[in-house]
Amino acid sequence: MSTDPAPTPHATAEQVEAAWRDPKLANVLYHDWEAGTYDEKWSISYDQRCIDYAAGRFRLVSGWDGRPYERALELGSGTGFFLLNLMQAGVAKQGSVTDLSPGMVQAALRNAGHLGLDVDGRVADAERIPYDDDTFDLVVGHAVLHHIPDVEASLREVLRVLRPGGRFVFAGEPTTVGDAYARKLGQLTWKATTTLTKLGPLKGWRRPQAELDESSRAAALESVVDIHTFDPDDLERTAQRAGARQVRVATEEFSAAMLGWPVRTFEAAVPAGRLGLRWAMFAYHGWQRLSWLDEHVLSRVVPRGWFYNALVTGTKPSP
Repeated sequence: MSTDPAPTPHATAEQVEAAWRDPKLANVLYHDWEAGTYDEKWSISYDQRCIDYAAGRFRLVSGWDGRPYERALELGSGTGFFLLNLMQAGVAKQGSVTDLSPGMVQAALRNAGHLGLDVDGRVADAERIPYDDDTFDLVVGHAVLHHIPDVEASLREVLRVLRPGGRFVFAGEPTTVGDAYARKLGQLTWKATTTLTKLGPLKGWRRPQAELDESSRAAALESVVDIHTFDPDDLERTAQRAGARQVRVATEEFSAAMLGWPVRTFEAAVPAGRLGLRWAMFAYHGWQRLSWLDEHVLSRVVPRGWFYNALVTGTKPSP
């Protein structure tokens, strides 16, 4: 029988007030709040589109040769996007999901069950991973390190639970420069959309005010849960100080991020289902084309710290 705490999908005013002073509590409340709609918000799926995306990110930084890892752990799993899609791609045979948010662990386990994957889960603090030494062959995470107060301590824990020679791969971490322009683009898009949809001919594109207010409160709390941005060189040094070997940091998404953030913000500001399949295909194929441009052209001339996403990998030393 699970001893994990129950989710808190509707935080009290007192809990929210306390969360402003406690980033870990803020992470629990924010992600419990988001658990039921998180996949829809971020266009997460468990089909070939996201399988290819997850495997592509993993291969980009790790140089994966196609052989599966026996047992993998995901830190800050959210709804299971990264690990479950990696398992479907053949990266790992057996998985464990962990998150500070009980709601997210429940969502990840539901998704794993629907997919028929061999996955267990625990509510866990990434700075104190509740597994024995030398348990996993692989530890992964997506957009999680920037939520963890002590990243170096968490990476030491990652190395502890890895078997000698085991690998970690963390993707989707915001760079300092990338986060600055992404947030500004998001703020401008939100302001423009919510202002223009007050006008008569466009009122049908406006979400109910209560929903907009709730999104604004979520965005405000998001500023508490997003603790870090990363300089790629500093991230490499942090992993090395934690004891990792063969450390490598890659970056991706420059022009793709400049499309992606306004698109996602616009989608969040209009009623669900209003945009339809043609919009979804425009957004996805536009992101694909700009990602190709970033990888094959702009990566040769733009400093890596200007790209939005950082990915880091390393291995546990063998005795």
